[in-house]
Amino acid sequence: MAKKDSAEVLSIDGHEVRITNPAKPYFSRDVKLSKLDVVQYYLSVASGAVAGIRDRPSMLKRFVDGAEKEPFYQKRAPENRPEWLRTVTLSFPSGRTAEEVVVDDAAGLAWIVNLGCIELHPHAVRTSDLDHPDELRVDLDPGPGVEWDDVRRVAIEARNLLEEMGLRGWPKTSGSRGMHINARIHQRWTFTEVRRAALALSREIERRVPKLATSKWWKEERHGVFLDYNQNAKDRTTCSAYSIRPLPDARVSAPLRWEEIPDCEPADFTVLTMPKRLEEIGDPNAHMDDAAGSLEQLLQLADRDEAAGLGDAPWPPHFRKMEGEAMRVAPSRAKSATKTTGNKSAAKKAATKKSPTKPRSKMPLIVVANSPKKESALAGLERWKSKHPDAASHLAVEDVLVDSMRGRSSTWTRIRVNLRNVPEKIRPPQETPDPDDDPTRAWREAREKLR
Repeated sequence: MAKKDSAEVLSIDGHEVRITNPAKPYFSRDVKLSKLDVVQYYLSVASGAVAGIRDRPSMLKRFVDGAEKEPFYQKRAPENRPEWLRTVTLSFPSGRTAEEVVVDDAAGLAWIVNLGCIELHPHAVRTSDLDHPDELRVDLDPGPGVEWDDVRRVAIEARNLLEEMGLRGWPKTSGSRGMHINARIHQRWTFTEVRRAALALSREIERRVPKLATSKWWKEERHGVFLDYNQNAKDRTTCSAYSIRPLPDARVSAPLRWEEIPDCEPADFTVLTMPKRLEEIGDPNAHMDDAAGSLEQLLQLADRDEAAGLGDAPWPPHFRKMEGEAMRVAPSRAKSATKTTGNKSAAKKAATKKSPTKPRSKMPLIVVANSPKKESALAGLERWKSKHPDAASHLAVEDVLVDSMRGRSSTWTRIRVNLRNVPEKIRPPQETPDPDDDPTRAWREAREKLR
């Protein structure tokens, strides 16, 4: 008979939480952390971490084999859960619903961390009103090669614009290379309206610092720091304050005071440093709930953009086509997509419709690697560069597009190369990617056969 897995039972706020396999390695590279170490970290910062997720439905991103293995996403609360743990039924753009976990205290926090939730992913709503967010999320996502100093500068622009719009921004590191700025808002606006306000904010910052920031959705059109307005669409989540990120140094998404931004570095904030920081300076986000503001001025900015001819920008791929949204296709595929629509009336309507914007040019993109493991995909990129050294020598940093692709319950990495800077005579053709392990291919092919 196999031995039962070891477990440790913690008594937290009057609740018993069973930690299974407490010695299981969760980080083994720059720092050595067991599963129990991760639980103890979250308990040490629970006053701040719980404040970021309390009374919110949370998606479970489960790293069941530790931070160095691939996670999977779980929307539905496990059936085998404590009676004291709350849940709430959330609806999604697909029309489906799921009963999601709501963490209200340190015991609930420890319970979901035991499931492998290294990161915390709350939705931008409270359980009392699941249709009206109480948070505007400004996600600063730097492209390849973009320096941290540029992220800082864009963050300051975002703070200034938010203040002009009557909102207070609360910054934190993303825990990776970017930054998040959240603003509390009154629960008056729908997800669609909040996203519209976020898009207006992103476009205005791009106008103010065009060399540093972009609001372009398609990676092949981006440069600098991308302001991801779609993080405000329904069903989207970002890691909350004090979340550990799956990086070798166990880096953390750290709330900041604005005066810290000029001198801080993302690597300053880890599992090893954050408990002492919280004890010494308190939680910089402690009074966020007291600073709710209005979206009215940002929505007026959106009105002006639309009057000037700026329509809606692309939505995430799993959303239905939205009113006012242009064709949801990357510029590199726009020409072939138009050819294969087969809808002549739609094509004619698109051709005759007046647009104040210039048509997008098609980008010469090729896919060089697909893999569930990012390291394997990056190794494939290096093999491609070795095979095509002349072409590789012409690539700018932003010409390599590392896409984190999300399947139905897991993520995988696709690497594309934009050959726009490579002379046409030496541009390599599209070859079979190496590796070519797209975990969604079988599912997509089966779906096509059913059509």
